[in-house]
Amino acid sequence: MIRGIIIMVKIKMERLNPDVNYGLSNKEVEKRIRKGLINKDTTIPTKSVSLIIVSNIFTLFNILNLILAFFIYLTGSYKNLLFLGVVISNTLISIIQEIRAKRAIDKLKLIASPKVNTLRNGQIKEIEVNEIVLDDIINLKIGNQVVADSLILDGFVEVNEAFITGESDSILKKKGDTLLSGSFIISGNCLARVIHIKDDNYTSKISRDAKYIKKINSVILNSLNKIIKIVSIIILPLGNFLFLNQYFILKNPLEDAVVNTVAALIAMIPEGLVLLTSTVLAVSVMRLSKYKVLVKQLYSIESLARIDTICFDKTGTLTEGNMVVKDVISLSKNENIIEIMTNYCNALKDDNATMKALKNYFKGKNNNQIKEIIPFSSERKYSEVTFNNGNTYRLGAPEILLPKEKLPQEFTQYRLLALVKVTKKIIKIGYILLQDNLRSDAKETIKYFQKQGVDIKIISGDSPKMIVALLKRLNIEINNYIDCSKIKDEDLENVVLNNTVFGRVSPFQKREIIKVLKKNKHMVAFVGDGVNDVLALKEADCSIALACGSEASYNVADLVLLDSKFSSVPKIVKEGRRTIHNIERSASLFIVKTGFAILLSFLFMILPFTYPFVPIQMTLTGALTIGIPSFILALEPNEEVVKGNFLTNIFKKALPTSLIIVLNILLITLLPLNENEASTLCVLIVGFIGFAHIYRICKPIKQYQIIMLTILITIFLTSVIGLKELFSLTFINFKMLIIILILLLMCLIEFYIVDLIQNRNKKLGDFN
Repeated sequence: MIRGIIIMVKIKMERLNPDVNYGLSNKEVEKRIRKGLINKDTTIPTKSVSLIIVSNIFTLFNILNLILAFFIYLTGSYKNLLFLGVVISNTLISIIQEIRAKRAIDKLKLIASPKVNTLRNGQIKEIEVNEIVLDDIINLKIGNQVVADSLILDGFVEVNEAFITGESDSILKKKGDTLLSGSFIISGNCLARVIHIKDDNYTSKISRDAKYIKKINSVILNSLNKIIKIVSIIILPLGNFLFLNQYFILKNPLEDAVVNTVAALIAMIPEGLVLLTSTVLAVSVMRLSKYKVLVKQLYSIESLARIDTICFDKTGTLTEGNMVVKDVISLSKNENIIEIMTNYCNALKDDNATMKALKNYFKGKNNNQIKEIIPFSSERKYSEVTFNNGNTYRLGAPEILLPKEKLPQEFTQYRLLALVKVTKKIIKIGYILLQDNLRSDAKETIKYFQKQGVDIKIISGDSPKMIVALLKRLNIEINNYIDCSKIKDEDLENVVLNNTVFGRVSPFQKREIIKVLKKNKHMVAFVGDGVNDVLALKEADCSIALACGSEASYNVADLVLLDSKFSSVPKIVKEGRRTIHNIERSASLFIVKTGFAILLSFLFMILPFTYPFVPIQMTLTGALTIGIPSFILALEPNEEVVKGNFLTNIFKKALPTSLIIVLNILLITLLPLNENEASTLCVLIVGFIGFAHIYRICKPIKQYQIIMLTILITIFLTSVIGLKELFSLTFINFKMLIIILILLLMCLIEFYIVDLIQNRNKKLGDFN
């Protein structure tokens, strides 16, 4: 407490009041750095390398496997400790993959990290957020995030403090007002002195207790956690009962009872399932980085792949955002629109695309002194300037400034601005016609989503007719559009569900549109690049920002297109679909083993038979029918639309195979065979059914998959025949060969029946 007070007193004594036209000098900056009066980046970091290592080593299943290994060690059956090799390999691979993913994400974050313009030595200099020092003068303009609490010295801005107060209303800030870190500049331009750094910033104070890695909301992760939770609950009591049956009731030797029980428990553990998921997602992150896509969270790739509706703003998606003035139409003989607009443009300090186009066209000196300025905001949809001569002018949307005016049809293909003079009545002065260059990839990208059955919503602050005209230039016919400035809140839901193009939309309405879509069970993605998109980006299930846009947008987005190419979005969708389908398919391999192990444990807990497996046998079948193929299959292309429940889809694939394995093992135990013969046949049947399951989920089978299966089956047969002593197997005699051939024939019939039932149910589901 006392130390904190002393630090605060020292900081106050160190305060400077630099000239608003010069800023701090290099010596002053260096002095402040030496004294620690420098800002720090308060964004939530990725996990540290040490935390990654610890979190991957000390997992529930790793600890459980070590306990099981300890019991095996006590029995002296050391060859059955081979399963630890799989555990160690999984852990090492998991650590390596997560560290690689961390480094890739950190590198991309560094590229996309927000910058700030500071005034030093009389010159504007772009620096990193964590290079700001106390009393630095920073230049803030539309789209910038306020990265440190600051006091306005010159100029004025409108800010959005939605992420601080929860209110989306814009607030006008003038000279002498304080800008809070975490707010965003939505209009205007100012120079402000940094008054707080590090933990003294407002956002640091209110989030001091919330510096944690955000919990991920993912269908895949939640599903895997459910599986792990269920297995964790049943594995220990089931193992205890199985051991009691094997040792006390069946009177098996202690060593055999322990080894058989451990084999059952190892088989229940879906070892490598979480590793498989994180590995596949990490590979996706690295693949997408080639397309200049920053993935802030691994599981956001999955979210985008599940969308059925995509919303995007016009600017940055349909158009490049580089406006040009195409024509100026004067409507007043008494007013010189060129002179007025020249003075108007000189008065405003806005730096958006529209103002840049206007300033490039209306060049010249300001002949009038400025009395008052109201900068443009997307809420008002106009700006206003009052000059010292008493004249007040407004520039903005014709629908707002001249609501009763009928516009010529040919104007719809342009972005139209109306200039009016404000007296006791509104006087028309003229129109300014602007046009934006179309993106070369816009048509192809929109067509892609249409073909994929993804509903498209175009949400913009511009005129809906102008957006429709732009779409016509892309040969895309859309006629269901709406002007949202005329829509009442209670009518919004019906409007959202029945229209494609939404014009004159406020930032608040953008968010409400996303809410309505989500309320109606849609998975929604939003693509935006401006401050007015921030609320919608935060609300969407998956948010995508363009790096060429405002800091506000890409600071809150899940994914950032670093090269601002809209055509990258389909690549993310394809990557996400590949990820989901392959994880779903590969996960079914793990659940086959977990499923049959749990069922067998229940049965052998009450049946008067010795459990037919030892750990080293489960290591063999697990490696060849699950471990190796799951990772190979998880990396192949797959662009099919994601359908159904993730967990349900896994169990539909896995449980029939688990039941077939259990049925065949029960048949084997009922046959007049000794324990070694029964165990050998059980290993063979688990292996062959496992390979049959791989074939089944790979249909239509590809050439490389046939090669993979051929190699795996060869290794399996070589191990069973040539390494039978290592894997505790016996010689396959003629009687056993006949039995296994009959069982395999039965398996083919069982798989055929399962496929018939599932295909019939699928057709009924499609029909319904």
